[in-house]
Amino acid sequence: MDRTESLPAQTLPPGTGPTDPGSVLLPGHDVPLGRYTTVRRLLPQRQRRMVGAWCFVDHFGPDDVADRPGMEVPPHPHTGLQTVTWLLDGEILHRDSLGNVQPIRPGQLNVMTSGRGIAHSERSPLVHPPLMHGVQLWVALPDPARAGDPAFAHHADLPRFRAGDLDVTLLVGDLGGERSPAVVHTPLVGAQIEVRGPAPAALPLRPDFEYGLLAMSGAAECDGTALAPGALLYLGLGRSTLTLRAEPGTRLLLLGGTPFEEPLVMWWNFVGRSHDEVVTAREDWTAGRRFGVVADDAAPPLPAPALPTTRLKARDRGGDVRG
Repeated sequence: MDRTESLPAQTLPPGTGPTDPGSVLLPGHDVPLGRYTTVRRLLPQRQRRMVGAWCFVDHFGPDDVADRPGMEVPPHPHTGLQTVTWLLDGEILHRDSLGNVQPIRPGQLNVMTSGRGIAHSERSPLVHPPLMHGVQLWVALPDPARAGDPAFAHHADLPRFRAGDLDVTLLVGDLGGERSPAVVHTPLVGAQIEVRGPAPAALPLRPDFEYGLLAMSGAAECDGTALAPGALLYLGLGRSTLTLRAEPGTRLLLLGGTPFEEPLVMWWNFVGRSHDEVVTAREDWTAGRRFGVVADDAAPPLPAPALPTTRLKARDRGGDVRG
């Protein structure tokens, strides 16, 4: 997914993560994606730039696309990250420079690992469902994975379990005694929670993880904070249990991981470690080097925006949350 918004670079120095299990509500803001789609960008924000290695969160829909093209994102590059795509409604066709052409539908998971460089496009098929609703997330890759080979995986079947009145689908990592088949490179978890009953419910958490809870549909309350669709509640470190109350049918996305300790620079579609590394990635994309050609997509590739006139500067991880 192309970061069409021109945000400042974000460099995250080691050891700047939160230490307490406080919480902060991140409402997000609207960003145009391609020609026809608007997403709510929930990470990065000034208050919080990461949750574990999750460094980018876009929530889109539900949108009525019955008489519209739906998602149209032409070929664009990535470095130093994994994209994780999860749909609640609709269908998107993924194409990449490794030759993969893969439709993704609700309940399935796409994980693309850029390594040192990959290009892809994301489009709704010509004939597509009337609604589109989902998330795309980025995971920052640590050394040495970020310099490794690119890869792509599609998971049509994921672990599912019941915890009281919660139906949990495990996207990545470990939770509730289950393990996702998706390959990640830092301690990480991502899970969809669907609420089946009105009673308060709880899930076990790892105190060494920091967590965020994204409301995708319905209404929920956690830590005394009401969550409306499209809002992300940052939960911090030190929690052993997630307790929430929600309307039946509510769908939430739980994200967590150990704080990412490596320096990090994010600009456009590149995740790197320095200004010079990002400059080189941009030059390679503009010159047609490194990233390859997206399979079965004749559209012109997206041009990289102009770099800032000053060097990409270090920024902290985000406001520490003190309970």
